[in-house]
Amino acid sequence: MSHRDRQPDKAPILVSACLLGLPTRYDGGHCRRDDVERLAEGCPLVPVCPEQLGGLPTPREPAQINWGDGQDILEGRSRAMTRREEDVTVQLVRGAAAVAEIARVLGAKRALLKEGSPSCGVKRIKRNGEEVAGMGVTTARLRWEGLQVEGLD
Repeated sequence: MSHRDRQPDKAPILVSACLLGLPTRYDGGHCRRDDVERLAEGCPLVPVCPEQLGGLPTPREPAQINWGDGQDILEGRSRAMTRREEDVTVQLVRGAAAVAEIARVLGAKRALLKEGSPSCGVKRIKRNGEEVAGMGVTTARLRWEGLQVEGLD
C-alpha cells in the first residue's frame, strides 16, 4: 500500500525521536513521553531527529538561535550557534529539509516535536540561555510544507 492509499486519519506522524526514548538529545539522553502513542491515536509513528539528520553528532554541544526563530534562519536572517560559538545553521537547515522530505515520502500530515529545541521547538526555543517564544527550524519548515505541528515538553 502506498502512502497515497492510506486513510488521511491514519497517515504516519513524525515524532521527535527523543520523545520516543531514543538517545538523540544533545547530551546523548532522551525525554521519553509514555503518552505519545496515545496522542498519536493509533497512527504509525516515525521517529526523527533533525539535528542528527543534518549531520550533527550525539552527544553534541547544545545550540541556540541567536536572533528571531527558525523562520528567520530559513530566510537567512539569523544563525544557530553552540556555546562555543560554532555555527551549526547549515546542519539545522539540512536536518529540517530531510524531515520535510521524510514527511513528503510517507504522506505525513502531522508532527509531534520537542519543545525548547532549536530544531523542534513549536512555541518555545532557547536564546541567550533563556526560553523565549518562537519556533525551531524544523517546525518552521514543516509548517511551510503544510503539516500540523504540535509541541511536547
